[in-house]
Amino acid sequence: MGEPAELFETKAEYAYRRVRELILGGRLEPGAAIAQARLAKEIGISTTPLREALRRLKSDGLVELDAHRDARVTPLTAEEARDLLEIRRSLDPLAAALAAERRTKDDIRELRTAIEGLEPLPGSPSIDQLVAHRRFHRAIYLASHNDLLIETLDGLWDKADRYRMLALKVDRGQAARDEKAAEHQQLLDCLVAGDVEGAAAVMRGHIDTSLGAQAAWRLRKPSDETPGAPA
Repeated sequence: MGEPAELFETKAEYAYRRVRELILGGRLEPGAAIAQARLAKEIGISTTPLREALRRLKSDGLVELDAHRDARVTPLTAEEARDLLEIRRSLDPLAAALAAERRTKDDIRELRTAIEGLEPLPGSPSIDQLVAHRRFHRAIYLASHNDLLIETLDGLWDKADRYRMLALKVDRGQAARDEKAAEHQQLLDCLVAGDVEGAAAVMRGHIDTSLGAQAAWRLRKPSDETPGAPA
């Protein structure tokens, strides 16, 4: 058995992983200033690898840095929430459709493994629960066997997770959680059966009622509301 990957991390890689977890887990809140000396001490490194990690997180869109090296967590905005939702409404159903058409036996095996123990995210999800959620959806992306599509959706995921965390601050109720669990199973069933249209339709509904969609609705300005829009 090989050694855990963490044993071979550089200090900058370790800092990147830890700060990313703090941001995605909500410990470092959107818009919050990052006290670099205090944070470096908290995670057990010097400020040099931390600054390197912050530059990498800036390229991910999770951190903002100014000319004076001051840093803060990128705030959440109604515009970004809307943009993410619009893109995912188009690309996630496409990925599901392609996955239903192109999935291999290995893909099906990974999808079955990923859904085992997968539960809708609770109000305060752990990093492990966020990773499990991502693993299932990423298994669908990988089964599409479209490298550009996989890369694009992977790149959106971390940003989308922050909006999921915002939506989870309001209890969505057990019925809504049960519905999401049923949708995950329906997605798997469609993919295994090779049901292209069914997979796309289930995924489209999954995105339309997702935590990301709820966050977009919560963040939009009153003037953005239109008659009949989801509340």
